[in-house]
Amino acid sequence: MNNFLSEKKYLLSSKSARKIYNEIKTLPIVDPHNHANVNEINKNQNYPDIWQLFAATDHYIWEVMRKRGVPESHITGSATNKEKWFKLAEVFPEFAGNPAYEWMHLDLFRYLNIKHLICIENATKIWDESLKILQKENKKPLNLLKKMNIETMCSTDDPADTLSDHNELNAKLSRFFVRPTWRPDKIMNIFAHDWIDSIKKLEKRFATEINSVYELMDVLRKSHDYFAEHGCIASDHGVEVPPTGTGNEDQADKIFKMAKSGVVPSMEESKIYMNWIFGEFAKLDSEKNWVFQIHIGAVRDVRDYLFKTIGRDSGGDISNHFLDIVPPLLKLLNRFDKKLKVVLYCLDPGHQPSLATIARAFGENVRLGSAWWLCDTPIGMRRQLEYISSVDLFANFAGMVSDSRKILSYGSRFEMFRRILADVLGNMVELGQMPEKTAIMLAEKMSYSEPKKFFGL
Repeated sequence: MNNFLSEKKYLLSSKSARKIYNEIKTLPIVDPHNHANVNEINKNQNYPDIWQLFAATDHYIWEVMRKRGVPESHITGSATNKEKWFKLAEVFPEFAGNPAYEWMHLDLFRYLNIKHLICIENATKIWDESLKILQKENKKPLNLLKKMNIETMCSTDDPADTLSDHNELNAKLSRFFVRPTWRPDKIMNIFAHDWIDSIKKLEKRFATEINSVYELMDVLRKSHDYFAEHGCIASDHGVEVPPTGTGNEDQADKIFKMAKSGVVPSMEESKIYMNWIFGEFAKLDSEKNWVFQIHIGAVRDVRDYLFKTIGRDSGGDISNHFLDIVPPLLKLLNRFDKKLKVVLYCLDPGHQPSLATIARAFGENVRLGSAWWLCDTPIGMRRQLEYISSVDLFANFAGMVSDSRKILSYGSRFEMFRRILADVLGNMVELGQMPEKTAIMLAEKMSYSEPKKFFGL
């Protein structure tokens, strides 16, 4: 397989890059944003098969399978896991060039120690070998996470969650290993068809009726306090265009009451409510010195067929370069200037230059997050890192996040990031732009110590 995923050469184009990577590759992983299945980790049971471990929850894999004509029955449908695995193996060589090809092979090579290429010819061998390997004690979720050197990870959680699995797991480990992250998107998205259900869920959780925005904020503060007591240090907000964080409370209350009665608000009315409540979320975070993470620009569920048949997070989301994200973001950041720690992530690479200049203008409290989602690739990460160095500062980078929906991604995605980081810094060393010692210092800071310090992990 020559250089394919070679320990020495994979994504490392120079001697300096290899030296830098050797200095950071074994650093612990702190992951401030992911979609971890905390119940799965807490139960700590062996995975039944390689499909369940590699692809059952991964919409990145689902999308590329669809692109090669695999029927939905063998992706999210009724086919057995073994049948799904064989369909995946049949088309997998055609994924080469897409990061999914590298991620899955990294998972296979590094964590199952199976050195076969994924293809139809090897499908049976890999399936049979993995069945035996996955039954071992060291392949249970917690042991896999230990092997990947995970120090801390932050899941994504609804304000109505009881965090029972977090509490049980962290009690067993005697530390905050999996921290919750407060994500109130469903409460904010008043235009959504299931918004009332989210309000009812919150009412049930805190055994109270919510008939006004004043009562809503009382309950959300209780939720926010509860999350803080159980290790939360950040909120997270998925928005197409950032709300301004400004607005009139009484107007927001009228729109809330209208929506609560069953009347769907107009887009203009929705914006009034969303702008106001986004500011209230930020106010809560600023009081506790939490980090306010904003994931910007995902235009979700554009493929009607997928949304109607499978639902959310099924691979029907896109980016849009023409979203006007700057004016509302500036209003939010000016309102909370020096009062709130903010991390900015964007889906469309065309927005990176704007966010880099905004981060530069607003000082140490506003930081660029990692290249997100469809930009979380060798080319996307490289371009972002090169731009950060010329406009903002490497040293103020908020760090890598896995954004993971499957457990092995913490290893493969952080390895890919650290190799790209080492290569970008190594090239700068080779070109005489910085000393090697400085590059190693920056690599360590960006990979571990700075995000740990900024997030308070």
